[in-house]
Amino acid sequence: MIMTGLLVLTSLAFAWSMGAHYTGACMGMPYATGSIDRTSALRLMAFATLIGAAGFSHGVLVHVGHGILKGGLGTVPAIIVIGTAFALTTVFTRRRIPTSTIQILVFALVGAGIALRLGVHWAAIVHLALLWVLAPFIACGCGFLFTRLFDRIPALAAHRRAPIIGQALVGAGAIASLTMGANDVSNATAVFLSAHVAGVLTAGIIGGIGLAAGVLTWGRPLLERVAFDVVKLDATMATAAQSVQALVVLGAVAFGDFTSMNQALIGAMAGAGLARGRQTIDAKVLRGIGRGWIIGPGAGFALAYAAAALFRMITQPL
Repeated sequence: MIMTGLLVLTSLAFAWSMGAHYTGACMGMPYATGSIDRTSALRLMAFATLIGAAGFSHGVLVHVGHGILKGGLGTVPAIIVIGTAFALTTVFTRRRIPTSTIQILVFALVGAGIALRLGVHWAAIVHLALLWVLAPFIACGCGFLFTRLFDRIPALAAHRRAPIIGQALVGAGAIASLTMGANDVSNATAVFLSAHVAGVLTAGIIGGIGLAAGVLTWGRPLLERVAFDVVKLDATMATAAQSVQALVVLGAVAFGDFTSMNQALIGAMAGAGLARGRQTIDAKVLRGIGRGWIIGPGAGFALAYAAAALFRMITQPL
């Protein structure tokens, strides 16, 4: 019971860290364009994220909980995996660098699974890797097309600074927040399934509470980083980018898959920037984010493997 309680607390802490980490990916655009104030943005995101986690995360939770490793983790290894992902996500959030928590979590699972000799569903990993590689490019292309399309709609072109476009952008941010809850709650609580601690609904609700708490208490840093530092957006571009992000990630969630909210948004923002001219993209910041995407999963694998191997040595001596 003590270890189960520790697992729940660790998962809540990780969900809290993720909620803060994804504020920029979900509500950075509406906030940056002045369509919504910071407090309202965070409150709206917290509510939508909780709904997404509790009501729409079933497929992704099952996929992560049962589709990555061939054997059950056990409570202590689950704590190792979640603790690793939590620590790395917190570091990236403190440094205001968007990363992919889903990729950190999956590679931490793989590292622990290999160390514990549980077996890995490698076909599933290859499938996810292809999705992760393709998603930003798909989002980039769609961001370019959506921006050009929106420019050709007279009502949108004429009201870039009027309430209609602002309301559309806030709506897109709310949908993105709901999508984040459905897509990313599995990072924190899918191990409940593999460790036989809780069912899908309970895992979704617990994770959703942690995500919402993170948004409300520590959401400010990443809320500003993504929108202000990567690309200069007008309201039409921002609406296109946020809409594309939600569509790309929702498309994955609909099939029980999961991909990076940040990578989908950065890809969509890059496409929107290209539609306005390449000079709108801050290449230096993008390179820094790219390094975070590479370092995060590798560090997740290495740390979880080392900790799980040590656990195995202690509990199963030769």
